[in-house]
Formats: sequence, C-alpha cells, structure tokens
Amino acid sequence: MASRTADPNLIGQPGSRALIPTPAAVLDLDAFDRNVAKMAARAKSAGLALRPHSKSHKTSAIAHRQLAAGAVGICCAKLAEAEAMAAAGIGAILVTSPIAGAAQAQRAAALAQAVTDFRIVVDHADGARELAAAALGPIQVLIDVDPGMGRTGVHDAPQAVEVFRAIEAQPSLKLIGVQCYGGHWQHMEGANERAAAVADGMAYLSTVIAALRQAGAEIQVVTGGGTGSFAADAAQAVLTEVQPGSYAFMDREYRDALKDDPDGAFEQALTIAATVISANHPKWVTVDAGLKAFATDGPLPVAVTPKFADSSYRFFGDEHGRLMRPEGQSATRGERVDFVPPHVDPTLDRYDVIHVVRGDVLVEIAPIEARGASQ
Repeated sequence: MASRTADPNLIGQPGSRALIPTPAAVLDLDAFDRNVAKMAARAKSAGLALRPHSKSHKTSAIAHRQLAAGAVGICCAKLAEAEAMAAAGIGAILVTSPIAGAAQAQRAAALAQAVTDFRIVVDHADGARELAAAALGPIQVLIDVDPGMGRTGVHDAPQAVEVFRAIEAQPSLKLIGVQCYGGHWQHMEGANERAAAVADGMAYLSTVIAALRQAGAEIQVVTGGGTGSFAADAAQAVLTEVQPGSYAFMDREYRDALKDDPDGAFEQALTIAATVISANHPKWVTVDAGLKAFATDGPLPVAVTPKFADSSYRFFGDEHGRLMRPEGQSATRGERVDFVPPHVDPTLDRYDVIHVVRGDVLVEIAPIEARGASQ
C-alpha cells in the first residue's frame, strides 16, 4: 500500500500540503480544472461528444468534475470499475473492454439496470448471446473494432456483420454504434506520424461502418480516440465521441511523445510527492518513493521540484528511490520532492486516495474507489 490518507483535519489549513504523508498522489486542482476545461472546449469546437476514460483515475470525485464540465459520461475499462463508479452515483458509463462468460454477463446486466445510461462493447457473437441470456431489461451495446492492435475487437468487416447479426437476433440488445480505440497511436512521437496512423485507421473503420450499415445496422455512436490522437481524430471526422483520459493529469510518457504538439498542451496536474529520508551519501539522496510508488512500464519518474529539476532519479528498491544531489546546492533529510509519474494510470492504481491541493493548501481527500478493480 503506497500511502495512507492525510489527516482530514488538515483540509483548509495553510501549509497543509507539506504535511501529506508520502509517497502520495497529489493533484493541483487549479491545473486540473484548466486541463478539463481545455479538453471540453476542444471537443465542443470539433463537434465531438466527450466521454473521458476513468481508467486513468478510477476516482468518482474526478469523474463528477468531468461531467460537471460538460462530459456526456465516462468510460470504464472493466466491470469492477463501472460498479465502483455506479455506486458513487455516475449515471452514464461505457465499458470499453469485451467480457466473456455467464458470470460477467450477469454483472453487466445488473449494471444495465442500475445505471441510467449503461453501454458495453461486444466483439463476438457468443458475447452477444451471453449478454442476452443474462439481460434483465434492454442493454445498449457497441461493436468493438480492432484498429490493428490485435488486442480486442472484430478483425474485419465480415466479423463485424456476424456480430451485428447476433445482436439483431436478441430483442434485449440494442446496437447503438461502434468503438475503435487505437491505443498504439497515443504515444507516437510527432503530430504528422500520429495523423497518418489515425487517417489509415479511420479509413479502415469507415469501411467497417459502411458494411454494417449495408447489412441494416443503425450506427449512431462512433467512439474512440485518446489524449494523444485528439487532433488527428477530430481532423478525420469519423468519430462522434472521444475517450481521452490522461489529459486531466498528464505523465512522462505523454510529455516525451507529444512535446510541443497541441495534443500535449496540458499541464502536469498530478505529481507523486516524496520525502528525502536519507542524505548521508555525498553524491545522492534517498527518497521514500521506489518501485511501489510508480508504475514501471514506462520511463523513469522526473523530479519537478525546482531545486531537483536537473537531478536524475533511479529506482533504489521496492521502497526507495535514488535522486542525485542538485549541483551546487545542499539537500537535506526531510525535504519534499515532487515527481512526474512515468505512466499515470497504473501509478494511481497503487494509491488509496488522491490528495487534492490548491497552492499549499490541502482542499480534498478523494478516495480512489476503483483502485485494483481489474475484474
């Protein structure tokens, strides 16, 4: 467990940010609000519905803020995430991963009854039949289309039509559209490279949609896209809805890939706060944030506290990190250091709460209700 919550009595107290136990996920509320407003404005300008992906935060307080800023709903990667969000009062949810088996179909059917606007993707005829067998009422479904990753989704137009026929045969299922999410496009370096990849993907998706419509399907919703591909998605004008997630927080993976591109013009709103716990070595200090504090599937964390901005970080074990001493400056035990997380989604999944701050003041402690909800 990477952190415990700060004392709720600290909320609203000047200087309380410095008293948050570390390592901790800390969200700058002003930067977050600007990020959320910027993406909402981009989507509105492009004529796209905005459905942020909650796999980035797994936190209902964040989802509620996104909805209040104009989002039409949220995405959840797994049923357990959707269950947590539904329990917290989120009334418009799309589950973006296909499910398999009667037990999962029963959970999806229960969500369809509990959530005002519940949607789920399918990519196989058997999945449609399982959902229908479990249905307690109408269930809205979308056909998941593989963008070329080979992870999930129908592989080609004939498979899409086959799944449509299976959905059409079930009175309890209502097809409302298709999903096509190019995860492999999101961190491609260079706006031109991303635009070319998205153009190819959307051209392919258009052929699938055409085949479905020719077969009699009504395709109202075309959903997909992410933080890194937004400009290219908007330019292609195939999607009706976008699913960005990391824009609200940002992380090093997106920083490295997007650089000065418009898709990267979001602030680093979320950081991981750490404390120097040992400063005995002449060349480096040790902080209390190691392998258990950050996701390790991407680049290394980067210190953003000005004093340590040029100091390189290395993992120093499960509990510790090594941070080089700043050139020409002292570094002492007890100092606080903020880091940009390498990959924000799995990093936040290590924490119980998000500590929301404004300046040096702790203003909210938001529980990450869907932490570990991978089922």
